[in-house]
Amino acid sequence: MFSLLLIVLLCNFSLEPTLAQDFCVADLSAETTPSGYPCKAASSLNSDSFFFTGLETAGNVSNNIGAAVTPAFTQQFPAVNGLGVSIARLDLGPNGVIPLHIHPGGSEILLVVKGAISAGFISSSNTVYSKTLNVGDIMVFPRGLLHYQINAAKYNSIAFASFSSPVPGLQIVPLSLFASNLPSAVIEKTTFLSDSEVKRLKAFLGGSG
Repeated sequence: MFSLLLIVLLCNFSLEPTLAQDFCVADLSAETTPSGYPCKAASSLNSDSFFFTGLETAGNVSNNIGAAVTPAFTQQFPAVNGLGVSIARLDLGPNGVIPLHIHPGGSEILLVVKGAISAGFISSSNTVYSKTLNVGDIMVFPRGLLHYQINAAKYNSIAFASFSSPVPGLQIVPLSLFASNLPSAVIEKTTFLSDSEVKRLKAFLGGSG
């Protein structure tokens, strides 16, 4: 039994990626590559290079969805470049919602620190997993799956989302459909929505076509 456990552990360690260097603080002035931004010279770095402030400030929820996301991804926090981690603050006003969306680049873990948030995701087999999260609760959203967050409190709710990528990406389904110039006729055919409903949503979200 011990021998089998030792083999499994050794295999796991052998599968872990080996970092060629300790870190790679992004040089945002350079062109990005498929593997991320080039590294700043270590000689140009100091303690502030690994420090970020801004998540203590509430986002502006005075918008159509009553929500705001304050990210600390590579563009905002260059120190996470290449490390496979990032974080963001989520503010939800009363009735606020983060509509159905995906992160193509990473999985997400959501931690509620104020209020309550109803959250869920849809698997590729169309199974729905949902839960109302209270302060201290967490929920995971696997990479690339549709998911949402809705304020379940009568006051502002706050959560922090950590990601398994410094650039998790974001595509919000309603905005992709109704805030873009995708022709209404195409949306109607592919979503089975009426012409009047498509036009109403485009007007609400600022789309055209």
